[in-house]
Formats: sequence, C-alpha cells, structure tokens
Amino acid sequence: MLPEHLPIRPRGAVNARLRVPGSKSYSNRALLIAGLASGTSELSGVLDCDDTRVMERALRAFGAEVSIEAERWTVRGVGGQPRAVDGVIDVHASGTAARFLTAAAALAPGATIIDGTERMRQRPIAELTRALEALGVRVDVQGGNGCPPVRVEGGRPFGGEVQVDASRSSQYVSALLLIAPYAARKMDIVLQGGVLVSRPYVELTLEAMRHFGARPAWQGVDRLSAEPGTGYIGCPYAVEADASTAAYFFVAAAITGGRVTVEGLGAGSTQADVGLLAVLEQMGCTVRRLEHATEVQGPARLRAVDVDMNAMPDAVLALAVCALFADGESRIRNVANLRIKETDRLAALEAELRKLGAEAHADQDSLRVRPGTLRGARIATYDDHRMAMAFALVGLRVPDVVIEHPACVSKSWPGYFDAFEKL
Repeated sequence: MLPEHLPIRPRGAVNARLRVPGSKSYSNRALLIAGLASGTSELSGVLDCDDTRVMERALRAFGAEVSIEAERWTVRGVGGQPRAVDGVIDVHASGTAARFLTAAAALAPGATIIDGTERMRQRPIAELTRALEALGVRVDVQGGNGCPPVRVEGGRPFGGEVQVDASRSSQYVSALLLIAPYAARKMDIVLQGGVLVSRPYVELTLEAMRHFGARPAWQGVDRLSAEPGTGYIGCPYAVEADASTAAYFFVAAAITGGRVTVEGLGAGSTQADVGLLAVLEQMGCTVRRLEHATEVQGPARLRAVDVDMNAMPDAVLALAVCALFADGESRIRNVANLRIKETDRLAALEAELRKLGAEAHADQDSLRVRPGTLRGARIATYDDHRMAMAFALVGLRVPDVVIEHPACVSKSWPGYFDAFEKL
C-alpha cells in the first residue's frame, strides 16, 4: 500500500528493460465491443485498473458475462441487445467510460443514468448527447453546464447523418462509432468544421471495430460512416502495451542520460503517444524502434522544443517534466483539451512546475516551460494519475521531491511505483 506522501529517491543514469501493462485505450474499447458482440471473446493483455473495472461492472449491468484471470479477460457478449439497467452506472472518474457508456445505453431498453465523481460532473458531455439526440436517442443531461449525470432512454431505433463537435474530445466520435453497427440505418458522422482533436484515438477505435467484424470507414477527411446490421463477432484479441505509460519511462531515460527498453511496444504501434518518441529525438535522444520493443537512450544535454501535441495530449505531462531539464524554453501547443481532463492539467502543470523552481506559464491552449534552479517540493497530484506519474520523474534528478497521494495511479496502473522503484 502506498503512503499518503511518497519521497522519490534520486539516482544516476537509469538502465532498465521492462514491460508496461496493456493499453488503457485499447482495453476499454475492446471490452465494450466484446460486451456488445455475439459470442465469446478472449482478451489478453487487458490492463487491470480502476477505469477497466468501471467498464467491467457496466458490462455486467448490461447483461454480459465477464471472467478474469490475470491479464486474460473472457467476455460473453449480449449480441447488441443489452438488458435494461433502470438505474445508475457509476463511472467514477473515467471519462472514456462516461462517453462510451452513454452511447451504449442507447441500445438498452429503459432508462440508464451515467454518473460519476464530482470531477466527472464538471467534464463536458453535451457535444455527445446532442449528437445522440440528432440520431433519435432520448437523452437528458441532468448536470449543470452540459455535464453528467446523463439519463438515456434506450431501446429505440436510431441512425442517420449527424454533425459532431469534436473540437474538445475525440471520444464523442469514438462513442458514436462504437454503437454504429447496431443502428437501425447507416450512420454518417460529420466532423463539425472538419475539426477532430486527438485523431489517432479515433483510428484506434476503427482498428478495434474492424477486428471484431464491423466495417467503419472514412469518407473523405471529415466524414465517417458505418454500416448497420453487421454487429460485432466475439473473437480473440491481444491488447498492445500502453504507450501512454511507456512515455514516463522513456522520459526517465531522457532526463538521466540513461537507457530504457520497453517490451511489447514495437515499430508497428499506431497508439497516439508513440508520437512522443519523435519529440524526444528532437530533444537529442536516440530511439531504436524494434519489431516488438522500443529503446530510448538519453543524451548528455537535452534541447528545448516547440511542438504541437494535439494528437497526443496524454503525453504532455511527461514532456513538460522533460522540458525541466532541457536547454532553453520549451513550448507545448494546441492542447486546450487538457483543461477538461481528470483535472485542469494546464493549470496543474503550471503550479507544480513553478514549485520546483521553473518558469512556467499556461494560457488557454499551450504551456511554456523554462528551466530554473530546480529544488525539491511536495507535489500536489489533484487526484490525477498522470500528474503523479510525471512528477515522480523529477525526483530521479532532484532531491526532496515528494508525491502527495500517489495511490491515484490506480486509475491506470496500480503497480506504477513498484516498476518505478526498479529503474
């Protein structure tokens, strides 16, 4: 059990070879698809964390059967016909689950309420609910400012063309795509203004859907379609190692001038946060992309960068910490959606980087970081797993760094600090 306040021990250049758990993004997509599918799916490498357990409980509420043995999850799906919930599905702090399950509730007869933590009640979902209503689903947003709780009256036919505002989250598009194979008529999803943040995450959704037999496709650059009637067919599925988690270990190599190899994350990965590797190369790191592993060697000195991180927002926190040790000012741009994550991550980064002695300034959609004379500090984590994971890295180089409430990492990897200590 982790203490309330976790001191981090400085050390020299790291030299480690490790395997991180399965991708949270792939795990929750595969779980929902398997839960909706006809037949049984064997999912290997599934990440066991708070967010996937939220999805597991929801699938059981919808009538799916789920058995778990280590990283192998067996799911017997409901064939596109979830049973009535007639109650509340508590998604806790999982934004992915909130968006995906709001859409999935359109298939369940009766009323389903999606609710969560106080922070979840501050995270927007109105763009998704408006799209669902336009498709013929009855939805009532019961929270303030277009946020949960959300009440969905499902079981009615839906489909057709819909415009989606995906300027704040790609999950609205993914949520609609995931239920499209069970629509009454073809669904055409048009991106409002042609804008889609974090586009690689929609590509992950399409990839997972195709694996289970659905046929979604791009129609040009701003329109997606999915044929109805195909549904999903249960099948084996292997979840790839999580690039978002690997990012912290790659940055550990970068800032210590060490070497880290992550197994199970190879050159063919399409996960969004693999894009961080190219940024680390710009900063002076050497990256080796192998078939089934990736290695990062840190340089003697890191260079500052000016980079658009819209496609990989989850990697921003690791990069911001890396910028603490670079020569000159780094700028991280086009990441306004960080303000609607588990916390306002831009504000949190600015505050905690300043505690450590850096010059940091966040505006509406970007962050500037200039290293200063670094010092130890007690780091607030805001109940945000990525804040804890990222700022622990500082302690590899700077004495007297203490992470407050480190157990928040259970949202995505309860064993993070065990692995961290083995570096």
